[in-house]
Amino acid sequence: MSNKIIQTSIFYFFVLIFWNCQNKTNSSVVTDVEAHRPGFHFTPDSMWMNDPNGMVFFEGEYHLFYQYYPDSTVWGPMHWGHAVTRDLVHWEHLPIALYPDSLGYIFSGSAVVDWKNTSGFGENGNPPLVAIYTQHLMEGERAGRSDFQYQSIAYSNDKGRTWTKYTGNPVIPNTQKIKDFRDPKVIWDEDSKQWVMVFAAHDHVMLWGSPNLKNWTHLSNFGKEYGAHGGVWECPDLFPIKVEGTDETKWVLLQSLNPGSPNGGSGTQYFVGNFNGKNFTLDPSFTPDVTAGKAVWLDWGKDNYAGVTWSDIPKEDGRRILIGWMSNWDYAQVVPTTTWRSAMTIPRSLQLKKTDSGYRILSEPVKEIESLMDVNYSIENEIINKEIDLTEKLGFSPSKMEVLLEIELPENGGSEFGIVLSNTHGEEYIVGFDPEKNEYFSDRTKAGSHHFSKKFAVKRHTAPRASKDKIMRLQLIFDVASCELFADNGMVAMTEIFFATENFSQLKLYEKGGGIMVKTARFRGIR
Repeated sequence: MSNKIIQTSIFYFFVLIFWNCQNKTNSSVVTDVEAHRPGFHFTPDSMWMNDPNGMVFFEGEYHLFYQYYPDSTVWGPMHWGHAVTRDLVHWEHLPIALYPDSLGYIFSGSAVVDWKNTSGFGENGNPPLVAIYTQHLMEGERAGRSDFQYQSIAYSNDKGRTWTKYTGNPVIPNTQKIKDFRDPKVIWDEDSKQWVMVFAAHDHVMLWGSPNLKNWTHLSNFGKEYGAHGGVWECPDLFPIKVEGTDETKWVLLQSLNPGSPNGGSGTQYFVGNFNGKNFTLDPSFTPDVTAGKAVWLDWGKDNYAGVTWSDIPKEDGRRILIGWMSNWDYAQVVPTTTWRSAMTIPRSLQLKKTDSGYRILSEPVKEIESLMDVNYSIENEIINKEIDLTEKLGFSPSKMEVLLEIELPENGGSEFGIVLSNTHGEEYIVGFDPEKNEYFSDRTKAGSHHFSKKFAVKRHTAPRASKDKIMRLQLIFDVASCELFADNGMVAMTEIFFATENFSQLKLYEKGGGIMVKTARFRGIR
């Protein structure tokens, strides 16, 4: 047995002893090391995971790389973990793709297919995969320098299974000595015939251009005077997308920041505008919400961060697909899982729509999730008054399910309504809508363990409703320890995690006033 295996075994042994000792006086606490692991969301086999990286589609496979520390369940020297899927719901774990080296840790970044072999890395007439990532030299940071982050590249000629780092790294050195100089996302811009890179530079983004992925020229900056600035900017993504129902194309810039989100901690805002090969400029019809930090938020929940989109999705598919890290830096390193930490969101299809409030991104679960749906139970044209218990009618556990609701809102607005998941320990998670405040809410204050962080379950989290339609449409995806809410065809999204000491087994619909018309309520178990 190797020293590495022995060390890992000893680590697990003491983790389990510690966990059992911590909870031996509380019989309600789940001690299974797999407790809280989702059934169908992506998670690492073991140890620490954060930002999704290097997402690229090539020869039938969606690649997902991710920030990974294989030696602990808390953040440490970053590697790129690696997994692939052919259907966005079933994942195959692969060996670590990129390890730290003399230039530093392997921080966040992206990957592309170099179809025209502009880099010269390809072999036998086949295009290479090229990864672009930040390197973080910890020795430089500890020495008090400010140039310890820079951009490097690596390439693969075997479908991403092995990678060769470019001997000319870094391809973009940090000559401006900016401490937060990271997270490159690259795309080929056909109009300007160049690779375009966007990355974060503390409180704004930088755009760079290249003919070959190796030699880069600074194009422009964006963002110091726009959007929310409650924390450091991170993990940008810049891409063109058609406006739904038109032939018009706009460019979207996603921009994560930590902290500064509307419900606290880390979150992701976005901007809609135009790109001319050098500058990204806001479109006049894009109007930020002055009540939400002068920003427009991709997800109002506490737990969707650093999300970016897959590159090289085939044109015949045409979707812009995003995945995010389903956690928050407020508490990510202390959540009550033992041998693994963190999950990714469900992959989401993004659309851009022009609304009364300006251009807005709509997000919904990818259609492939339908393949996981199983038993279903439905209600049609029924008035819900006070409360209805559906536990015995479902025929499956509500801990993994999809809920589709169409609610006819009363002319007077009506009273609060929603869904309650609960268990035999009296814990409950509530998600719903408050007409008086015109906001959706997610309430995990009684949904199980939250002693690990004072920032986890302080209050109910909310999101304003964007639609004025009298018919409210809600799609909710539950998976053991998470809820993802998509309201009004994805105009508003909320993602939240929770840690019940026993899986939720009971389901109720409730309404606090004089009744509400449920036009359709469909509940489907997820395998």
